[in-house]
Amino acid sequence: MTVETPNRVIKQHLIDPEICIRCNTCEETCPIDAITHDSNNYVVDVDICNSCMACVPPCPTGAIDNWLRVVAADAYSLEDQYSWSELPAEQELPAEAVETSADEAAAVSDEAAAAVADNDVTSELEGLPSTAAGASIPPWSAAHPYVNLYTHKNIATVTVAGNYRLTEADTDNAIHHIVLDFGELPFPVLEGQSIAIFPPGTDEQGRAYHARQYSIASPRDGERPNYNNLSLTVKRVTTDYDGKPVSGVCSNYLCDLQKGDKVKVIGPFGNTFLMPNLPHSNLIMICTGTGSAPMRAMTERCRRLTKNKAFNGKLMLFFGARTERELPYFGPLMNLPKDFIDINLALSRASDKPKRYVQDLIRERADDVLELLDDANTCIYVCGLKGMETGVIEALKDTVEGAGRNWPEVHAQLKSQGRLHFETY
Repeated sequence: MTVETPNRVIKQHLIDPEICIRCNTCEETCPIDAITHDSNNYVVDVDICNSCMACVPPCPTGAIDNWLRVVAADAYSLEDQYSWSELPAEQELPAEAVETSADEAAAVSDEAAAAVADNDVTSELEGLPSTAAGASIPPWSAAHPYVNLYTHKNIATVTVAGNYRLTEADTDNAIHHIVLDFGELPFPVLEGQSIAIFPPGTDEQGRAYHARQYSIASPRDGERPNYNNLSLTVKRVTTDYDGKPVSGVCSNYLCDLQKGDKVKVIGPFGNTFLMPNLPHSNLIMICTGTGSAPMRAMTERCRRLTKNKAFNGKLMLFFGARTERELPYFGPLMNLPKDFIDINLALSRASDKPKRYVQDLIRERADDVLELLDDANTCIYVCGLKGMETGVIEALKDTVEGAGRNWPEVHAQLKSQGRLHFETY
């Protein structure tokens, strides 16, 4: 127990509003609900936060990793943080300020670690994904990512090189493939990273819209090889999760873009959802809808390497959609050689086939999945709606335990080796 001392100094955990892209990752990750938000900012409650650090690794921008030394009695309130457009300068501390002792800091650290551990254990026992279902580190061989090259203070303006609808025109699921040309602006990216885009206009309070995050759908050498461009996979949002009519601010803006239009971009973001950089790596890719974007990037990277015999690993894809006609990249995907990629389509509303979800197909292919899992060169990537995490984890758990293995041990090993990654929204 910490004894309260007058003028005691703490390191207050704060989120930088200039870098934050409001992706909600930190709030979803925090095991003790210390992070919340309003229409302006994401904030950390100093009375709840125990510095467990669970929220730091998943943050794609690093906005979460800020600590200011303040007198505990004068710590910034939630109301203070909600009003910020930038972080305040560090306070000048009084001469009689007392720093937290090493023993107190260690006690807080141990208490925080125990809280995170308890949360993870409880989640595993309930059969649900823990607060960190995937790894917080990339595969050891992953190439070095660049992040935050362009920020709110240094926005990149790029040109639309193309905008193509991927799904049939008479389907409700309007998904577009959008190519952005960066010209001479340096913007190095890796498969699995993302960017954020500013839609024009203002919200109901008259404030400029926050940037929206989108996964990159092209490999590191560009949508067109050796060109300084990249692509996005964007679904036009016309209803909310409850089916009520709504017009997605950024998705509709992007889907309506014309060739030659200018777009404001920041990023790139992401330093963990990265593919291994070895020729004999294996990838298990699990996705739904626009979650196919990073999978397309990784698959195309491997396809290009295969031409030069620089990749000889195995690719296994579990791809979920309502029907084939609503599945983005269906045509090009079906043209890939079967000895290059093992494709498993989970269609939930096909008129001539039983309803299937990605977790159903993982169970059906359990022997093949397990064989790949047993190879230390295999990494697993999951991207799509947040709700798919539970089903995928349960399917992997059933696959491992069906072979008489201990799932918590395998799960922990996959995470510690940077081999299991989730990017859900």
